[in-house]
Amino acid sequence: MLKLYWWPKTRAQRAIWMIEETGADYELLPLDIDDPVARADPAFRAVSPLGKLPALLYDGGGLADSAAIGLWLADRFPEAGLAPAVEDPRRGRYLWWMVFTTGVIEPAVAEKLGGWPASPRRNGWGDYDSMLGALEQGLAQGPWLLGERFTMADVMIGSTLHFFRQFGILPENPLLHAYADRCVARPAFQRALAREAG
Repeated sequence: MLKLYWWPKTRAQRAIWMIEETGADYELLPLDIDDPVARADPAFRAVSPLGKLPALLYDGGGLADSAAIGLWLADRFPEAGLAPAVEDPRRGRYLWWMVFTTGVIEPAVAEKLGGWPASPRRNGWGDYDSMLGALEQGLAQGPWLLGERFTMADVMIGSTLHFFRQFGILPENPLLHAYADRCVARPAFQRALAREAG
């Protein structure tokens, strides 16, 4: 059985949704991320060397970081259909979207909210406007990032847009809001919210 280190209102919510999409059995292991003693727990640190959530344990191993967890889950549970097969031409686009949140969206938003000067030639993420343009272009094929097929990449991006909406920082863009609405309407997302609420 999968075991997920988790705490409310953290990125671990995304990992709960990921597991719910696979249909796998799992147990939540509460870990107060604000408690230095809990974060220093050797069993937790063996899986998450930086002491960050989420972190997933599985038979014989474990890993941290939601993108890594999502990639592992989608490949471990292929019957859920959450990732194109390696030989599928869409696999490259899927992988690109899987790391788009942590590699592009989050740094671009941090740069904008922090008021830092944009440096698209130096920054690996480009800039905020380019990030939004890429999202709009990807979703124009809709309803999901790979057209008609929902994938784990939609969990990554959809959970991020949901988070941004909660904090009032998602741009007033009908395409992005409609996509976020489709994501949060998914039964697995609703189950994840209920599971997190206990």
